[in-house]
Amino acid sequence: MPSIKISSRHQVTLPADLRRAHGYKPGMKVAFIDDGESVRLVPVRGIKSLRGRLKGRLQTSDVEREEEDRPL
Repeated sequence: MPSIKISSRHQVTLPADLRRAHGYKPGMKVAFIDDGESVRLVPVRGIKSLRGRLKGRLQTSDVEREEEDRPL
């Protein structure tokens, strides 16, 4: 695992192999997730990027509907 230094301006540079492996591009938005012991860097994706992610994984019959959602 590569180690990097934090600059005097509190900036870090992601190593090129990590950028390529995870698809990080200039201008891309990322979120930092602090779990109390470490910090994770996670890409922030728009809602449109989620389209089709559940295709074939969830069937209508797998979902229980609330009583008020059922036709009369």
